[in-house]
Amino acid sequence: MLERKTDERYESKIVCLEDLVPSNHLLRKIEKAVDFNEIYPMVEKYYCEDNGRPAVDPVVLVKIILIWHLFGLRSLRQTLREIAVNMAYRWFLGLGIDSPVPHFATVSYAFATRFPSELSEQIFAWVLDAAVAKKYVKAETVFLDGTHIKASANKNKKRKELAAATARIYDEQLREEINTDREAHGKKPLKDKDDDNKTPPTKEVTVSTTDPDCGIFRKGEHEVQFAYETHTACDENGFVLCYEVTSGNVHDSKAFDAVYDKATEKFPEIQTVTMDSAYRTPWICKRVFNDGRNASLPYKCPMTKKGFFKKYEYVYDEYYDCIICPNNQVLKYSTTNREGCREYKSDPKICKDCPLRSQCTESKNHQKVVTRHVWEDFVELANHFRYTPEGKDSYARRKETIERVFADAKEKHAMRYTHMRGLPRVKNWVGLKFAAMNLKKLAVWYWKDRVLNPFCTYLFIPYRFYCKAALSLP
Repeated sequence: MLERKTDERYESKIVCLEDLVPSNHLLRKIEKAVDFNEIYPMVEKYYCEDNGRPAVDPVVLVKIILIWHLFGLRSLRQTLREIAVNMAYRWFLGLGIDSPVPHFATVSYAFATRFPSELSEQIFAWVLDAAVAKKYVKAETVFLDGTHIKASANKNKKRKELAAATARIYDEQLREEINTDREAHGKKPLKDKDDDNKTPPTKEVTVSTTDPDCGIFRKGEHEVQFAYETHTACDENGFVLCYEVTSGNVHDSKAFDAVYDKATEKFPEIQTVTMDSAYRTPWICKRVFNDGRNASLPYKCPMTKKGFFKKYEYVYDEYYDCIICPNNQVLKYSTTNREGCREYKSDPKICKDCPLRSQCTESKNHQKVVTRHVWEDFVELANHFRYTPEGKDSYARRKETIERVFADAKEKHAMRYTHMRGLPRVKNWVGLKFAAMNLKKLAVWYWKDRVLNPFCTYLFIPYRFYCKAALSLP
């Protein structure tokens, strides 16, 4: 036991690389799940036929990037070092035991310069289409949310700048609704601010001098830092359906339209859109319900000063278009402001001697003002849907779907922070990472359905459903 055994490091043996890779290795499952020859038509236009040096096989380049994201390696350089010594990686790339690995600069240049941003989106769509073709995607209910990615930028290297305020996609529609509502109440239409001031509105923002595309991120007790945010939609099985990457200071509700449009365009069968409280805005509720879909949203606590009446304690009377306060007094309609909120004001003479005034208002003129958005009816529809069995079930599954996607992306696929700089490069990086995550899930499910259980293959029954049915038998 204490004697040194023979050193076998210098022995020569005839081995086959095929025999060194376990039969159930993830990369073997991926090879069976998708056809990588479909990569060639995507990249054909970026290569010339009879000019220059022999190029590295583009499928090898794509596979190298997928290995990087599949196994959560920290960088592309580290990935190539791992490929040099990992037999499974070499088998996946089609390299021999002693074949040279492509140089880091070749792979980096291909995805930074040769291939445009559209290729990352095409690879993501290619994997997603493969999952759809195998009927693994179930998109009747989708889940939307966003998560922050720490940027490669020093939080102390920053400057203040004046930036033009971004116009909201629904501003024009909201203004028409406001003027229609004002005319219905006998008020004059609002005058456009641009008629008097041709200078667009601006706001002061904090910009990183290292990476100007990222944004400052502040949330509760989290560390203030520069970050990007990826806004994502996934289905009931955890497949990422679409994504949008913005700077870290863009609110979830502002990126909703881009994600929602992508998801509904590709999957028109969507019936329920499940989101957290950040998306609980009148416009989002209006957009979803007007499209004939349901918005599954949680309850949001009223942001009222402690010791004062909550907003829901002021009851809206639709017939008389007024507000009834907790003391059963009437607040009459006053005006509709530029933000789309109807203002209902109380009578100061009554409020002055009201015994509940200390819990109602602290205004000097003893007048209570309650606002109600012109699209508030759609928010109430979301409240009603929250109490239905479908609403309860869809929101309960949110933690098992979109939250699980973000947890896996950060813990298993190294998406907690990025070394990329610039919004286009970060967007490509995120797209390839989500493509790898979808590919991993697709390969594992396909392996179970087609390899582990040929009986299910013959009957076209997904293996996981077969197992659930078997477990339910007496």
